[in-house]
Amino acid sequence: MGEFVELEAQDGVRMPWNVLPGSKQESSNCVVPVSAIYTPIKPFPNMPVLPYSPLRCRTCRSVLNPFCTVDFSAKIWVCPFCFQRNQFPPHYASISDDNLPAELFSQYTTIEFEDPQMISSSAPSPMIFMFVVDTCMIEEEMAFLKSALSQAIELLHENSLVGLITFGTLVHVHELGFGEITKTYVFKGSKDVSKEQLLEQMGFFLKKPKPSTGVIAGAKDGLSADSISRFLLPASQCEFTLNSVLEELQKDPWPVPPGQRASRCTSTALSVAACLLGACVPGSGARILAFIGGPSTEGLGAIVSKNLSEPIRSHKDLDKDSAPHYHKAVKLYEGLAKQLVHQGHVLDLFACALDQVGVAELKVAVEKTGGLVVLAESFGHSVFKNSLRCIFQSGGHDLGLSSNGIFEVNCSKDIKVQGIIGPCASLEKKGPLCSDTVVGQGNTTAWKMCGLDKATTLCLIFEIAKKDSPDATAQQPSSYQFYFQFLTYYQHSSGQMRLRVTTLSRRWVAGPGSAQDLIAGFDQEAAAVAMARLVSFKMENEAEFDPIRWLDKALIHICARFGDYQKDSPSSFSLSTRLSIFPQFMFHLRRSQFVQVFNNSPDETAYFRVILNRENVANSAVMIQPSLISYSFHSVPEPAFLDVAAIAADRILLLDSYFTIVIFHGATIAQWRKAGYHNQPEHQAFAQLLQAPHDDADEIIKERFPVPRLVICDQHGSQARFLLAKLNPSATYNSDSRPPGGDVLFTDDVSFEVFLDHLQRLAVQ
Repeated sequence: MGEFVELEAQDGVRMPWNVLPGSKQESSNCVVPVSAIYTPIKPFPNMPVLPYSPLRCRTCRSVLNPFCTVDFSAKIWVCPFCFQRNQFPPHYASISDDNLPAELFSQYTTIEFEDPQMISSSAPSPMIFMFVVDTCMIEEEMAFLKSALSQAIELLHENSLVGLITFGTLVHVHELGFGEITKTYVFKGSKDVSKEQLLEQMGFFLKKPKPSTGVIAGAKDGLSADSISRFLLPASQCEFTLNSVLEELQKDPWPVPPGQRASRCTSTALSVAACLLGACVPGSGARILAFIGGPSTEGLGAIVSKNLSEPIRSHKDLDKDSAPHYHKAVKLYEGLAKQLVHQGHVLDLFACALDQVGVAELKVAVEKTGGLVVLAESFGHSVFKNSLRCIFQSGGHDLGLSSNGIFEVNCSKDIKVQGIIGPCASLEKKGPLCSDTVVGQGNTTAWKMCGLDKATTLCLIFEIAKKDSPDATAQQPSSYQFYFQFLTYYQHSSGQMRLRVTTLSRRWVAGPGSAQDLIAGFDQEAAAVAMARLVSFKMENEAEFDPIRWLDKALIHICARFGDYQKDSPSSFSLSTRLSIFPQFMFHLRRSQFVQVFNNSPDETAYFRVILNRENVANSAVMIQPSLISYSFHSVPEPAFLDVAAIAADRILLLDSYFTIVIFHGATIAQWRKAGYHNQPEHQAFAQLLQAPHDDADEIIKERFPVPRLVICDQHGSQARFLLAKLNPSATYNSDSRPPGGDVLFTDDVSFEVFLDHLQRLAVQ
């Protein structure tokens, strides 16, 4: 897999098939879809940023790239996508074989353009944050949240614009520009507010009359800069006012009768925030940061009634269609998502409560706007506090928040785009490249990415449209090149607009004997991640879909197609090393939180899927199949099999399952630690052994967003369940032999060995 990681380090792309099936029939036989998992603004230290506009093809608008054929004497280049001959403009007159522009260098398949005219014409626009804060919480939670917000405000860049809305039974919009006393505008939580009503009631037209025609959109269209600066102020000017408002902020004063839930109007508050930003700063990449501490019970986006006797919807309720509020709330948030995408704004969600808050309903708005989501059980939890700090910090580990992205794709004529699974919204730009089959955000070749960062990763699903040619029956496989170009136009975190262009070439094969070529280009990790995104998408969008059956059929089909075996002889079955780990990934995917929703709430499932759909291949692979490292006196830290046999009394295990990091001490190690041996000078080596997994865990935590939960536990302790749940149950309470010093799992799940045995029997039939 090393060479695929190298390709990713050059272009930010991983593809399950790096040699593509050459016809529609071949690709459907390959089961895993032809797809590309692409990180649009992944930072590359050696990537040039060119200070001029890109040169585009007259016909298909693709950008000049290293795969173009160039005639230096006639000053003509031929587009590899549509074969159009294009003339070079006068300022390329001096190019020759020895004097190439950067975009034709073979190593610069990914390159960025920053147009100097764009830089001079517009000053970099500041970041804009609208804090939307829930106040229906107990005093302790309020104190945690206020403290975290105060710290976040200190980290803000002094030019960042800030606004504040608090909500409970009512929505309060705070006029931070009125420094003498705290001044707020109050809206009823149960009633939807339109943009016009909002502007009228908040006195936007007191000094400057309302324009009789046209859309009201910011200082250029109908609003005075003074009226906008009442609600959105630079952090340096309103830090004192904002901190005073937060200090005085009380829990929602409306009484909650016994047996009732608090009246919380989440959807109305978010709608007011969206309308206010849409009127004041449209197209600015502003972010709404929503801090929610419980379920919405008021307004159109309520997820449950106020009566405590009605439980919050579970997966079973959603399957049986007996969640009365769900579809209404999702419809409302779909409307909000559309509004935010149109305005170019992002919704970030921080949901911290022991109960569900409605992430499942809000998911559509967060995902379509490219927002971030953090789920924790309290505002005092390190997962929330450290994740919030990550958003505002600068330096090596900043998220590289960018905005206003437009992503476009261009490819050879024999390939069509089915859609993207990931954080983006369709711009409905139809064309000959669009497939009739739609997966995710489809029916378009351009997508809006309101918010994106260094790690945001899209999964593009393609369809091979090429039919089998009559000469494909000839005995030798035919081979040819397919081309892809990804264009990402975005506002860099420095405030400048940039265009990132990645152009790829992949060989395709067809005809008999092509299987070996396909196997040679198979990327098992990327394939597992594409299947995980696809199965999650199907579970959410297809009624009566059986994920386990679908994954099993896909795996059997792949093993039957690419395995080496004699018919009806399971013992003769073997897989090439290029495919050998894929069944293991599928085994863990079947058991993962993406497929097994039992024991997870709809909110947790939605949270896991949002993050799976925006992370790169390496991180997503860890979510599917966690990594396990073993520490002992006998050897250096080494990877261990994700199996119950890895547990030993004299070992420490470090499990990384992306959302949770577990440091697990074997029974003997735990006894020595409790006896305090690590504090004695003669047991320095033991102290170092105890410290090593903590250091490694800290390194992992630094790189992650959301910050994972750290669990430190001992063998046979209650928290050991975090590790045991992820291990392959090779030794269970039913097994005959018990591993010495190890553990057994109390489960009826089949082990990987039994799973593989069944797979071999079915594949050779």
